[in-house]
Amino acid sequence: MNLEKLCAEVRELSAETAEFIRREAPKVASDTIVSKSLHNFVTHVDKGSEERLIAGLSKILPEAGFIAEEGTRHDTNRQYTWVIDPLDGTTNFIHGLPPYAISIALMEGNNVLLGVVHEITSDECFWAWDKGKAWYNGKEIHVSATSHLKDALIATGFPYTDYERVSPFMKTLEYLFNNSHGVRRLGSAAIDIAYLACGRFDGFYEYGLSPWDVAAAVKILTEAGGRVCDFKKGNNYIFGREIIAANAGIFDEFSTVISDMLRE
Repeated sequence: MNLEKLCAEVRELSAETAEFIRREAPKVASDTIVSKSLHNFVTHVDKGSEERLIAGLSKILPEAGFIAEEGTRHDTNRQYTWVIDPLDGTTNFIHGLPPYAISIALMEGNNVLLGVVHEITSDECFWAWDKGKAWYNGKEIHVSATSHLKDALIATGFPYTDYERVSPFMKTLEYLFNNSHGVRRLGSAAIDIAYLACGRFDGFYEYGLSPWDVAAAVKILTEAGGRVCDFKKGNNYIFGREIIAANAGIFDEFSTVISDMLRE
């Protein structure tokens, strides 16, 4: 399998789908937004984007199955599986607020082979394939060189459906307010991790996530020199609904702080 060629085809599809999303954005009205659950929304654009991605990816690799956020296809009993979020950051999208993104990963078993994250409002595309380095709009990227948490800028996502760990989560914020350059919350985990991969952030953590939120971006991050774990410092960060990610310089310090406060 030529992963570089496959990644190029996925990038082309993501660019075409991003254009569809930009074109449809002005047509989204409040009475067309569906609430799937508390603070979890979907629009015709999410669904249309997913349909386009599944149709295109099925042509690129017909033998692969899918894990897709909006449920257009869900078949995982295959050697290869596409894991896609057709519009990560839907709440931002419906309020006309950047960023929001398309996220596409290809997995073989539990291994991510390639990842593409396309931020739609700025037309920034991040991608990587296994052992192929990490890229942003054609330029190779690396995580930052920050070596101490006190000098780091951290990204996170606020709990929005699962509030069981809100109290310890608030303690992490208090700690980071006092022991880092600050905390940012953009509203898209895929973008947070992609920004970490290119050095805009130094660390990221969140719980309550799904595989389509993180799979593609994690591949980009690790190829850019970043490190990842779950709250127990294990490797269940794609399907385990929790993640700690950082550059190599602060990872040990940062993961210990977050793990001590948030692991169950």
